[in-house]
Amino acid sequence: MTIEAPLAEALEWLFRTRAPAAVQAKAREVMLDTYGCVMAARRHAEFLAFEKQLEDMDPGSVSCAAASFAAAACWDEACEGLARAHGRPGLTVLGACHALARTRPSTLDEVLAAYVTGYEVGGRMGESLRIGPGMHVDGAWPCFGVAAAVVRLLGGDAAQALAAIRIVACQMPYSLYLPVAAGANARNVYLSHASQLGMLAASAALAGITAPTGAVEELRSRALAGAPPAPALAPPGEWLILETYLKPYAAARHVHYGAAAAQALRPGIGPRLNEIRGIELSTYAEALSYCGNRAPKTAIQAQFSLSYGVACMLVTGELAPGSHDPENIGRREIRSIEKKIELTENKDLTRSGKRGATLAIDLGKETLRHTVDRVAGDPSMPMAREAILAKFARYAGRDGGAFLDAPGDRRYAEVSPA
Repeated sequence: MTIEAPLAEALEWLFRTRAPAAVQAKAREVMLDTYGCVMAARRHAEFLAFEKQLEDMDPGSVSCAAASFAAAACWDEACEGLARAHGRPGLTVLGACHALARTRPSTLDEVLAAYVTGYEVGGRMGESLRIGPGMHVDGAWPCFGVAAAVVRLLGGDAAQALAAIRIVACQMPYSLYLPVAAGANARNVYLSHASQLGMLAASAALAGITAPTGAVEELRSRALAGAPPAPALAPPGEWLILETYLKPYAAARHVHYGAAAAQALRPGIGPRLNEIRGIELSTYAEALSYCGNRAPKTAIQAQFSLSYGVACMLVTGELAPGSHDPENIGRREIRSIEKKIELTENKDLTRSGKRGATLAIDLGKETLRHTVDRVAGDPSMPMAREAILAKFARYAGRDGGAFLDAPGDRRYAEVSPA
């Protein structure tokens, strides 16, 4: 069976089914968390310059507004994700829905329905279309979710959403991990490209432009030929958004396990940081390959650095958006601790496909050790409403409770916090 048959079935289910209350509640939480990340990005001069450049180039453009939103959402690497898709299905979808709903009459219920549709499509495509070695997920499959969401928000049907997905498949970008390793933040605009491609494909499909059956399979066989084997598409009735993780820390999710272990051990070290002889962080292979960047010099490198995450947590006690500012990256105490960290593979974790980390800190006369197999925000340990609101307040500087409780028939433009 090709991917298109179960995909078409999933689209029909999504377009005819009202999401259950639990799914809608989860969607609001993920959306609010994303809004907070977007507003936090406005403290960065580079982001503001990028946003201004887009506006100067095409004033009032919905597509440029969506691109700006998507870049902001990932700028501090504190945003949502879906482990089974190895990426974040919702950021580009929300950016596109937000930009459209700010300029055309849309209710919160309509935006929620489109957002959930896009999230579910993106999550399924991310799990099935695993990127190959050397690629970065952000510029790849997220555009499929955008295409489906925009078709729905603009009044299209499941068949038109499938057509839009085929159009995307004919031109899905091949995005590189290289900028992260090199310390360049070009990665921050990958999701901007994905949002614009998805919106373009939706517009084309709604206009009657076609793409051939089998386009997704052709994409898989050519562009993703080196990727791992694809699992079956999640069937209708399975809501992937309920498995979303939210981040307590501003760093790649792979960094969270070691950082949480460091946070747990920090009280036992106290003022004895200078007594540390060595540190071992043992974790799964994917984390080592994706976040093995040592001695980071830029924010993007630090966000994707296991060793920096542990060192920063031990020295400062937090991993927040400001943790990756130049003054922290260059801080002598953090650099000294980071040099002492050895990264090793936990083969049992790798074989099992599970995530986690064990941190061992050698203090000479004693060794402190802590293992973390889940962190706050994981599906098995979801962040409470109070924690979600507290994070939003820190990032956005305001209360987000009204959005979580807003009536669905209210105009989206009146209740969105961004």
